[in-house]
Amino acid sequence: MAKARKAKTKPKAKTKRRFRPVRWLLLWALRGFSAAFLVAVVAVLLWSVVNPPTTWYMWQESRRLGGVDQEWVPMEEIAPVMARSAVAAEDANFCLHWGLDLEAIRTAIEDGGSRGASTISQQVVKNVYLWHGRSWLRKALEAGMTPLVEAIWSKRRILEVYLNVAEFDEGVFGVEAASRHYFGVGPEALSPTQAARLAAVLPNPKGRSASRPSNFVRKRTGAIRDGAATIRADGRAACFES
Repeated sequence: MAKARKAKTKPKAKTKRRFRPVRWLLLWALRGFSAAFLVAVVAVLLWSVVNPPTTWYMWQESRRLGGVDQEWVPMEEIAPVMARSAVAAEDANFCLHWGLDLEAIRTAIEDGGSRGASTISQQVVKNVYLWHGRSWLRKALEAGMTPLVEAIWSKRRILEVYLNVAEFDEGVFGVEAASRHYFGVGPEALSPTQAARLAAVLPNPKGRSASRPSNFVRKRTGAIRDGAATIRADGRAACFES
């Protein structure tokens, strides 16, 4: 018997994929977001164990002034009352929120934006990773990165970084430089009044002085000193003192 010849089948023509711009944009947006998120995670992990050598704002001020005064000091060498004073002045509910104080935000909105609602965690993100300014982009990045920092860093680490990068006078950054600049003592030797005065110059260090306090700074110092004692008594300092 003759072998049946196999019928030759024509190869199917390759169909050209249609270009779908919306799908392409979504794909690249997802890739971009994933890459940005990965970079943010690495940056947050890095500064959780390594002390930031400088910040963008500090670098800008150093170029403008020809140098700045800043020396890193670990939390163990900062008087506990200084940490409590900073929290009492800037973020009394520091131990109670996860980076964004929604109650403070609601209050600020009700007051017509006349008062700030930025937490210490948000200020750390702004100072260490971002830039100063009121742009919506910076605010969005700050709001996105703050919970990430809260998830990876301890509250004690957040406050330690804050106290080391905050500006206390023109060209004076961190509590080590500020303590010696204003009072001639190290941060471990600050008294409750001195600590409250340092906290009182925040967040307007160029317009206020801890060594030559105005009436406003004196009143604010008294309120901060009382606030620092209150948060110690009611447990709102436990997250960074334990």
